[in-house]
Amino acid sequence: MVNPTYLKYVNLKYKPKYSDLIVSAYLEPANNIDFKEAAGAVAAESSVGSWTEVKTTKPEIWKMSAKVFEISGNWIKIAYPIELFESGNMAQIFSSICGNIFGMKEIKNLRIEDVHWPEKIMKSFKGPLFGIPGVRRITRVKDRPLCGTIIKPKIGLNHKEHAKVAYTAWIGGIDIVKDDENLTSQTFNKFEKRVRETLKLKWKAEKETGEKKIYLPNITAETKEMIKRMNFVKEIGGEAVMIDVITVGWSGLQTVREENENLKLILHGHRAMHAAFTRNKRHGISMHVIADACRLIGIDQLHIGTAVGKMEGSKEEIISLGEEIEKSIIKPHGHILAEEWGKIKPVFAVCSGGLHPLHVPELIKMLGKDIIIQAGAGIHGHPGGTLVGAKAMRQAIEATIQGIELKEYAKTHKELKAAIEKWG
Repeated sequence: MVNPTYLKYVNLKYKPKYSDLIVSAYLEPANNIDFKEAAGAVAAESSVGSWTEVKTTKPEIWKMSAKVFEISGNWIKIAYPIELFESGNMAQIFSSICGNIFGMKEIKNLRIEDVHWPEKIMKSFKGPLFGIPGVRRITRVKDRPLCGTIIKPKIGLNHKEHAKVAYTAWIGGIDIVKDDENLTSQTFNKFEKRVRETLKLKWKAEKETGEKKIYLPNITAETKEMIKRMNFVKEIGGEAVMIDVITVGWSGLQTVREENENLKLILHGHRAMHAAFTRNKRHGISMHVIADACRLIGIDQLHIGTAVGKMEGSKEEIISLGEEIEKSIIKPHGHILAEEWGKIKPVFAVCSGGLHPLHVPELIKMLGKDIIIQAGAGIHGHPGGTLVGAKAMRQAIEATIQGIELKEYAKTHKELKAAIEKWG
């Protein structure tokens, strides 16, 4: 029997208001459950409703209910009145639109694919402090992708060994060096010692190369400890930090962004753990939605995957995160990280995960120049080691920007030639 309570939340004649938050989702009902009932169950549970009528529901409360206003195959669109949300509170917003709904018995599979953010909600968040324009200004790199690397092995090096690898990559042509997602302040490599030593060699590399270099220490920890680490980085002359945006949570991320209003550090977002709920294309939450939230809160750089490296992610999904497409529910909605969002600055898309120099032409073709091409083993695993691997990656970028095929460029650049021989 169809639950009539849930059907009240389906109104295919409803015209969304400009102020509505709108969710686009893929839905598969559980066995023997009517599709409209399942859709209405999602709208009810994520707004004002329950599984049955309750005597405490007043007419003015009913006006705040979410409404399924479009059904197309397995796809639904739900409009949420703005009154349902607390401005500037990303945790509350996600508790609403992504809360209990994934565990409802009426649902077999449910994937939140996209969110249209109303202007009032967007304005309640700070957005990136620097974004693409600010990071380019700091690095002084204007007309090519930035080139980054991760210290490898992921963990195990002591602070001096870590700093030496970073220095070697920088003098080879790398712009940005970062910690990996699981290196914070272990006994073999304490945070303070690592940051001091690595920054010392960063400044040395800058003097020797004449180029601006950036180091991204991983501050991920309990919120008060993250703030302590941010302040330490700033005090000793650092300009940027990295944070695992999913594992610290939206509230932790917002606290970091609030603290950064005074510290003014570049915030680099690593998406560790995202695939637990973004990988299944029929259930969970898309990376699009995660990217939106990170941008609104204020991350300057965000990992998006590669489509050509080791991490899962379709080419279409990666392109939609880094290049302009139309994906709006109500109006043309540009690319996720760099579309026009008023005061909200565009975010640098970070391509990372199994990359090496031969991937560079396809990445730039797919995503353009406003990306950070970040390779770990693709640099440190070069036959000539980190220094030569860094040179090969930089050469691949230079060749691609100049419109020269890598094999042709390799004829006069032995480092790139060796990379082609290894990975070609």
